[in-house]
Amino acid sequence: MNDEPQGPERLDLIANARIPSHRAQSVQVLHVAAAFAARVPRVRLLHARRHPQPRLPAGRELFEYYGVEDGPRPLVEALPCVDWIDRVPTRLQYLPARVQELSFARSAARAVTRGSGRAWVYSREVETALHLIRRGVPDVFVEVHRVPGGRLRRRWMRAVCQRATGLVAISGGVAEDLRALGAAPERVTVEHDGVALERFTDVPPMVQARAELGLAENAPTVVYAGSLLPWKGVDVLLGAARRLPATRFLVVGGSPEEVERLRGSVEVPANARLTGFRPPEEVRRYLAAADAAVVPNRSTPAISAKYTSPLKVFEAMATGTPVVASDLPSMRDIVEHGTSAWLVPPDDPDALARELSIVLADANLRIRLMTNARKVVARHSWSGRARRLVRWMAERSSAAGRDAA
Repeated sequence: MNDEPQGPERLDLIANARIPSHRAQSVQVLHVAAAFAARVPRVRLLHARRHPQPRLPAGRELFEYYGVEDGPRPLVEALPCVDWIDRVPTRLQYLPARVQELSFARSAARAVTRGSGRAWVYSREVETALHLIRRGVPDVFVEVHRVPGGRLRRRWMRAVCQRATGLVAISGGVAEDLRALGAAPERVTVEHDGVALERFTDVPPMVQARAELGLAENAPTVVYAGSLLPWKGVDVLLGAARRLPATRFLVVGGSPEEVERLRGSVEVPANARLTGFRPPEEVRRYLAAADAAVVPNRSTPAISAKYTSPLKVFEAMATGTPVVASDLPSMRDIVEHGTSAWLVPPDDPDALARELSIVLADANLRIRLMTNARKVVARHSWSGRARRLVRWMAERSSAAGRDAA
């Protein structure tokens, strides 16, 4: 007799995301969708048709470009929405952003209810989840990356906490705030982001990676890989770079507009280089070329301190690059100071420079951090995450409840 809970015929993953894009969100969504597709007969990824819509380089396949290995592919469907966000200045984007979110939620709800067969909904969007719950869709699971602060959106989130089949918190901080909003503990599970471990079995040695990137072989090298949002703390990193002129700092990521905005707001020292957005395979090479990968998140807002589960932390650990990160709950949720990472006071360029000097000067410390990090990251594959989630959702689904009755 098979005691394994019964999965669905179809899973609809809903993400109000621009795909493809320069954001880590696209990476996360595509890996999650592909990992589910390996375990559920039919998976549909329903995402927003945004304006403007970036294009892949000629000849590249979507999943391959984002480092998803061969295997079952979900159906990817771009849904219409009302989107004029990028046509107005940043200070005026609140209203168009809300209109875009709500119009996408209606499109996603219609797409789900048109589907056939027993299905689960796995939504990253609280608005879509609430639409579907109110329509009586039975198995609605919500992946929560942050708990909103606005009154209306908190009311929606509270309703979802009470009525969704299950809530997947991206971090312990998110889970804590969901429970504070009224979610029953048994409705919540914590699953951090992950990494495609299979992509890191043939990481080039540091010397080779530096040669392929045209970097001098013997300069101490620090890499930041990620977006240039203010709470990411790249300005703090550049402040630390000014204090360590003999160390090379590489900031890998950001759209051309974000790079120009950063250049306009902070001095970029001579020993630092802003590369802008690089393809995922090249980012892996930059991490391999580094003596340390830095995640300098600021202590505010809450998405930085409590909620985030940074993909680049997992990728750096899988690469075998020691991680130096801000000492925040969101980081301590993943790594331990002095064992699997080196945690430093946030918001302080002097402290970051001082602690980086310690790590860069101690080869034995870097080896210890690298060795322990590999053990930690082994628990965070996208495949393992999907396996745990499918089992957990099956145990909570309406079908499981009928079988128990």
